[in-house]
Amino acid sequence: MAPDFRKPFRALSLRPRTPEIPARVEPPEPGQVRSSLINNAIYENGHRVETPASLSDTYDALDARPGAMAWIGLYRPTTEELTSLAGQFGLHELAVEDAIVAHQRPKIERYGSTLFVVLRAARYLDAKEEVEFGELHVFMGSNFVITVRHSESPDLSLVRGRLESTPDLLARGTEAVLYAILDAVVDGYVPVVAGLANDIDEIETQVFGGDPGVSRRIYELTREVIDFQRASVPLVGMLDQISNGFDKYGIGEDLQQYLRDVADHVAHATERVDEFRILLRDILTVNATLVAQRQNEEMQETTEANNRQTEETRKISAWAAILFAPSIISGIYGMNFRVMPELHWLFGYPFAIGLMLVVGIGLYVIFRKLRWL
Repeated sequence: MAPDFRKPFRALSLRPRTPEIPARVEPPEPGQVRSSLINNAIYENGHRVETPASLSDTYDALDARPGAMAWIGLYRPTTEELTSLAGQFGLHELAVEDAIVAHQRPKIERYGSTLFVVLRAARYLDAKEEVEFGELHVFMGSNFVITVRHSESPDLSLVRGRLESTPDLLARGTEAVLYAILDAVVDGYVPVVAGLANDIDEIETQVFGGDPGVSRRIYELTREVIDFQRASVPLVGMLDQISNGFDKYGIGEDLQQYLRDVADHVAHATERVDEFRILLRDILTVNATLVAQRQNEEMQETTEANNRQTEETRKISAWAAILFAPSIISGIYGMNFRVMPELHWLFGYPFAIGLMLVVGIGLYVIFRKLRWL
């Protein structure tokens, strides 16, 4: 009975045998040329038969084993190394140029018998609460797979270890390696989706809590969602393009099932990304509304305070005017000049008091009508 290859990529949790990239890449000694060759192996019937130390050794080993497959893992290779690989395996100059320059969009292109794939890996950094993106280039031919990385992710050592632990699958050839890499990249999107969803929940709490710094975080998270969308959405078309070539290139049913599973995960990720963009857009609208509402409330409170201050000022002014009129009259009669009208008049004092009262009452009535009092 044929072995069951279903879900080999997720079922295994083996530690990688050989790290694809060291924890720290030491700089070369003066006069020494840095090698970007991180992991290099020759496989035959699904088993590693040789581990060449250089590209030239890989060429010799592959020539000596016509039915073998080479998987060459590079990290930020030099132009000379890629030129050597291009001469050996017939890589197209445009694809080589893309691999050297990097910063390419996800895509899949076929140059004759060689397939060139650009993938954007992503991982969520819990400490910084942000998404880090990495770029991966894959050259695939009938007997070789060349992986070129320009960042720490994805960790292809884990992919290599899983495939080496399932030699029946690895014996399927370069297509199995490509599908395993696609599966690993897409699996890396799962924690990113979970991290973004958690960030959005926190932002909703900040928005309704009145955090003044939430607008900046909404903008930054929106940029991350857009970058994640640019990395994941093109995979839908790329996987469809690969699926359309199943019959033409004689891809086995088991590998087709793996690719369909990867396509399902990509579709789920892209749907979630669309939801995130809509949520962030709505959250930004709600935040702007709440900010405007708070500003209106503050303006209303300021206006009410100004109105109350104006009313108090009017009252003080009115009472000051009422009290000022008698002060003028008493001040005039208090000058004590010898020649003054009504100075020796019998009713002079009652007349002055009455005049004060009449003026004060008159001003009071006037201010009441003006609603100053």
